[in-house]
Amino acid sequence: MKELTPLDLIEVPRPRPDAAYAARLPGHDASFRGLKRLLGAADASKAGDRLAGLAAPDEAAREAARGLLGELTLEHLHDHPLTDERGEVDAVMRVNYDIDRDAFARIASLRLGELKDHLLRAPGPEVARLGRALTGVMAAALAKLCDVHELVYLARKISRPTRARTVLGAPGTLASRLQPNHPTDDLRGITLLLYWGLSLGAGDALLGVNPAAGTVETTAAILRHLDRIRRATGAPTQICCLSHLKVQLAALDQGAPVEILFQSLAGTEACFSEFDITVGLIDEGYRRMAARGPLAGEAEQFMYFETGQGSELTYGKHNGIDMATAEALCYGLARRWDPFMLNNVTGFIGPETHLDDREMILANLQDHFMGKLLGVPMGMAPCYTLHANVTLEGQQMATQLLTAAGANYYMDVCLNTDRMLAYFDTSGHDVQTLREIHGRAPGGEFLAWALARGILARAGEGERVEESERHGEGKAGAITRGPRFGDVRQFCPDEAELAELLAATPAAYGFATAGPRPANAVSRRSRVDEAVARGALTSELREDELTSVAAFRVITTTAASKAEHLGSADAGARLSAESAARLAPEDAQVQIVVSDGLSAEAVHHNVPDLLPVLLDGLGARGVTVGQPLLARYGRVKLAEAVAERLGARLVVLLLGERPGSGELASRSLSAYLAYRLTPGADQEAAAAFSGNPAIGFEYTVVSNIHAGGLPAAEAGGVLVEMVLQVLARRAAGNRLEGLVGGGAA
Repeated sequence: MKELTPLDLIEVPRPRPDAAYAARLPGHDASFRGLKRLLGAADASKAGDRLAGLAAPDEAAREAARGLLGELTLEHLHDHPLTDERGEVDAVMRVNYDIDRDAFARIASLRLGELKDHLLRAPGPEVARLGRALTGVMAAALAKLCDVHELVYLARKISRPTRARTVLGAPGTLASRLQPNHPTDDLRGITLLLYWGLSLGAGDALLGVNPAAGTVETTAAILRHLDRIRRATGAPTQICCLSHLKVQLAALDQGAPVEILFQSLAGTEACFSEFDITVGLIDEGYRRMAARGPLAGEAEQFMYFETGQGSELTYGKHNGIDMATAEALCYGLARRWDPFMLNNVTGFIGPETHLDDREMILANLQDHFMGKLLGVPMGMAPCYTLHANVTLEGQQMATQLLTAAGANYYMDVCLNTDRMLAYFDTSGHDVQTLREIHGRAPGGEFLAWALARGILARAGEGERVEESERHGEGKAGAITRGPRFGDVRQFCPDEAELAELLAATPAAYGFATAGPRPANAVSRRSRVDEAVARGALTSELREDELTSVAAFRVITTTAASKAEHLGSADAGARLSAESAARLAPEDAQVQIVVSDGLSAEAVHHNVPDLLPVLLDGLGARGVTVGQPLLARYGRVKLAEAVAERLGARLVVLLLGERPGSGELASRSLSAYLAYRLTPGADQEAAAAFSGNPAIGFEYTVVSNIHAGGLPAAEAGGVLVEMVLQVLARRAAGNRLEGLVGGGAA
């Protein structure tokens, strides 16, 4: 177990007034007030930084900023910590200063450009050692000076292996995190996706599920199911359920096999509050896992973090820090707990942070380099959503570059389609393709298991691989596919059972393969469904059709067009001045808001069946409900603006989610229950629970409401019960789960 330095013992320089940085180029002068502005201007232009006003206005200004950065010493960067909105050093920045002081003393006088040159010349162990002497700000500044070749070359030098039950990230390996997500947490669908992934040689990093329902009960049930399958198949790997850290710890208390403890991270303490997390809470989780986690005494590392450029911007909690620098601060924070794995999901948010393939690819290369340099074992998930101008081809280009750079692992999201989170990630087919192109293999323990089962083979062994070698596909001894590659029936020989599993699994287009790739017929079905879903983004709310459902009051947000809505982090979260003026406090306990969000079709296909059930159910229980509101181009935080204007205790926001693959998943609705905390006992209890003294709202979410997930009419009944629980307990989110389910930690 790693010794955690108390925060008050980490030495951080006193914040200083913003310095002025100025440069003169031929025919162009540029000046930047403060290190934050300089760092933002030095980065490649990305949507999120443009939105925040941090990107350089042109290439000349960008190169001027890079030139200025290159001349700054590491000591200067060290002595100017970035501060929060109050001008103070927050907990994330403070942890970043927990560095190797002896190593830093040897390089403090180097200019950043000199450090870059030194690292390019230095052997890998030296690069890795010096990375421990850097803060996230230093790593981000360095990344902004590097071109693509340098980002790949430098990252490739660094090896960051870790061990839980098995070893991850050993040289020459490429692993996979098998992610069998299901829109309703149906264990049958999860089972099929696990069998499918394992049959492709995926899952050596982790078997991990993002649950649709983040309750203690669901988390414990999924963990026990993953454990049963791991034991039954004999696959040497580890398991995780990616619920909130508090929920996982409560499941651990109930005896669930929480082998790897997960949490999303943020690069500012202000954004941490949105995740209901503090550094102290993660410290507590780390210590509890070290003392009594299922792998205690066996695993050298047992923490798992996810990050990705842009979350701080999306929540409006970036403190004036650009996306790459905030991301680097996440890595400087993560190394505090010596994680087993870290997964970067840059591209997950959408066009408000990364607009197109180029922005996504470059950001992923930066993230991978910064994380490895700072000492974190980097897994990569170059991913995309359908409302961004990012494509499968761009994702594949990113994986080729990242594999060359030495990424530890990728995701296995079956056929690239996440059935619950409605985004597109790498697949088990992709991982095996990259292994064969780049001469990589799974981790040693998992490789032996896959070879013994005939899932994988060594080139030169057996008729199938000899044939491939004659066609120049691999050197003798290289890892390729065995005779049972892609054979799901090796884990489920009962045809009736397999048919039942298939029936419970959305977007199961077929098991056929061609080499390491899905067969063409399978790929074509998958791509057609993706195209259909992308088309759903162009749909608009048809207000006249919804008048038969309820007598809606129509309101507007500050997003004046769909383009502005998709490209802005907060335009859809604010009421227009005209609508704000029309809304005044009312006596209703609950206010319902319907908004298209990212899919108007989700509203049209679900609200007619859901809303009458919800209204009738609440009315029958004596809950007072205001006249429903209808808003075009809304975001989740619109619920808070409505609650404040109307004085409602609870807002139920029915919001169209980003389309997933296929006709049904493109109509996915979510319900966000935003509970307004009034001053007094409720707010004090929420503040004590969350560690955020300024907390104003708590959220409970019901997702994947559509015909292929939670049916609309059934969702109406579920929401009635949830509204009653929130009002009775005067709590939502993790605090409500703790009160109802026996105490999330």
